[in-house]
Amino acid sequence: MKIFSGLKIRLSAGILLVLAVLALTLSFNAPVSAASGITLSGSSVQSAFPNSLTFAIQAKSDVNITQLRIHYIVKRQNYADVTSEGWPQFSPAASVSAQWVWDMRNSSLPPGAQVQYWWTAVDAAGKTAETASATVSFDDTRYKWQSITTPPVTIEWYNGSSSFAGALMSAAQDGLKRIENDTGAIPAGNVVIYIYASAAELQGAQLFAQQWEGGATYAEYNVIAIAVSTSDLGYGQRAVPHELTHWIVHQITFNNYGAGLPTWLDEGLATYGESTTLNPDYQSALNYAIQNDQLISVRSLSSPFSSVAQQAYISYGESNSVVTFMIKTYGKDKIQQLLQVFHDGSNYDAALEQVYGFDQDGLYKLWLQSIHVTLPATTPATSPATSPSASSPSPSKRPPATVQVGNGASSAGTWVLIGLLAVIIIGVGFALERRTRKKK
Repeated sequence: MKIFSGLKIRLSAGILLVLAVLALTLSFNAPVSAASGITLSGSSVQSAFPNSLTFAIQAKSDVNITQLRIHYIVKRQNYADVTSEGWPQFSPAASVSAQWVWDMRNSSLPPGAQVQYWWTAVDAAGKTAETASATVSFDDTRYKWQSITTPPVTIEWYNGSSSFAGALMSAAQDGLKRIENDTGAIPAGNVVIYIYASAAELQGAQLFAQQWEGGATYAEYNVIAIAVSTSDLGYGQRAVPHELTHWIVHQITFNNYGAGLPTWLDEGLATYGESTTLNPDYQSALNYAIQNDQLISVRSLSSPFSSVAQQAYISYGESNSVVTFMIKTYGKDKIQQLLQVFHDGSNYDAALEQVYGFDQDGLYKLWLQSIHVTLPATTPATSPATSPSASSPSPSKRPPATVQVGNGASSAGTWVLIGLLAVIIIGVGFALERRTRKKK
């Protein structure tokens, strides 16, 4: 009985301690009502796209203001909102003005990204105050944008006529129908496509753009940015549905495991979404590879494509051909199932085996048979993934769509509290055990 009694004491004490620490943790994160001793005013934010956001606040109290914090949440596709914090530097006083600059060189945002923010303050007497939350849009104000919308797509542009934008919108809607009809992929929510007049102006909207870059999809933010000259509308009519397909596919396959898609599937679907016919450059390169025994294995194409022009053209053309083979041979239901398996979290071979019954090597053999290549083609062990150069052929090739934002202060504090909780529980357990042994 003493054993059970001691166990009950330890469990009861442990439970009470857990509840106490959890209550303390929640109190740290719960919104704080403004106390009568502190007045917060003049909350504002200034955008200097693409370099920074500057948040400002004024605080007054009967005693010195000792602490000011800016809290912010970047609105994007995620399983939970992550609150980050900024700590402005100021000298404690009864009346202070402070500002905090979010330097985008540390973690940048795409045009149109939405940021929710609010301030909290503490004075020397321990009184607290909090502003109401507000939202700022990180817009590229360097240009005078025009806008047209046909759900779920909004196109923003500043150079060219309304017919120019209308032609791009038609291409977008055609691409959406093609992807839905042939793969079953349907977008969730809306997307904004920013059309820049040149690659240089698009790259000016990004702090770390590559010289070859002509398009970027930020799927988690529901934002796409593409460079389309009015003199090259044909390119734009392919690039818009290409990037739209990336957006839809990444929405569908988004998961909490950080698992992505093989590059051949991602780019194969995107090129499939462009048009009913393959880009002539890609088709020509694919034909050359078939005739000269230079095809690349599907497994090698799961890695990032080469920056060498000819190899990249072959990679895009072959990926399109493989995906087209899968759709035409096995139907859209299978592709839809495959995307769902990737959403659930799976490696490349396991996903294919679950849906189709073969892995990437098996897919490669079946595809070779479909194009009447009877002998295995000579394929490099890997598809080179060198740093992109100015000769990179794909203006639609994208940087990582997920941009990590925030300084991680909130998540770090949570882990500290969890560690503290574990140490306290272990310590109490040992103390109670010693007491029980003494009673014996």
